[in-house]
Amino acid sequence: MPDLELRADEAGKTAMAGADTTGAGAAVAHLDRLALLGIAAELHRRTSLDGPGAYPADEIAEELGSAARHAWIPGHWLAALHDAGLVSRDGEGCYHGLHRPRRAELATARAHMEAAATALGYPSELPAMLLRSLALLPRLLGDEVGVQALLYPDGETATADAVYRDNLISRYLNGAAAQAVRELAGGAGRPLRVLELGAGIGATTADLLPALGGHEVEFYLFTDLSRFFLDTARRRFQAGFLRYELLDIARDLPAQPDKLDLVVAATMAHNAPHAGRLLEQVAALLAPGGHVILVETVLEHPQSLTSMPFALSQRDGLPARHDERAGTTRTYLSREEWLGWLARAGLRVEVDLPRDDDPLAALSQRLLVATR
Repeated sequence: MPDLELRADEAGKTAMAGADTTGAGAAVAHLDRLALLGIAAELHRRTSLDGPGAYPADEIAEELGSAARHAWIPGHWLAALHDAGLVSRDGEGCYHGLHRPRRAELATARAHMEAAATALGYPSELPAMLLRSLALLPRLLGDEVGVQALLYPDGETATADAVYRDNLISRYLNGAAAQAVRELAGGAGRPLRVLELGAGIGATTADLLPALGGHEVEFYLFTDLSRFFLDTARRRFQAGFLRYELLDIARDLPAQPDKLDLVVAATMAHNAPHAGRLLEQVAALLAPGGHVILVETVLEHPQSLTSMPFALSQRDGLPARHDERAGTTRTYLSREEWLGWLARAGLRVEVDLPRDDDPLAALSQRLLVATR
């Protein structure tokens, strides 16, 4: 379908309601800058990096009082600070010369961040979450507070909606995904069988269900690791063909080989221990001509450093990765890595958005639609 990508792109732009995206790159940079400066300020307050000498990351983690499972995170931060030119690293991997943010610099960065969040169409909950995460860094590192308290304060989903749905790039990607589903769903020749993996708060589901409105659906299986999300979805969605099931993608996928017409994985496939193996399993579930829809972040931006790493930590520390991320603290695969794994799984890419020359590409989130 050579024109599917074009039509999906147009639908995504329509979903943004004519928003001006020309300043997206600068806005992302402002969000990233505040996060980096906030982390640097915390390291200055609480570690030896504010004086002479050079220190390995594990000593810094100990000074910060990191819980065992979060002990890898300060090293992850220091690597990002080094990449941004805010700390030096010697040949033995020890850090020194940390930039000390002044109060005026932090105030300016905060003002720029809040303006950037507005420019990117984020509700007030998102900049508030970034500021709250910076204030809670000591308690997050000490495992006194979980990242769920940031995304779901008091059990409410408004902040998570701001992160995964109510912003410029999410509206674009979900709108484009819905258009792809609208056009591809007619090819099955029978009632549709749909599986959504790690559906969370249903941020993408909410756009896909209306797109299926003109088609007969046998079932839409909404899955997640947490019963909280299943219960939330039951209250939120009313379609009679919806089913709900607990599912851990790191263990087993449903045993329905060659039977599914659509598998959806929105902002969750990177959680798999081996992304390529997950795609091979997904391809095996699809009927010939079936489709997979991926929404994925393809680059970790510093703005997520005060939240996402805490969601990744397992009881024994960083979760095991067996793909290109093995032996690293990388959260995401690159676009090229995803494209490679899709091809090796026998999945032909039909949609790869946003386009390279689109300002939205600066947000490093992509929609990939592929066909078995």
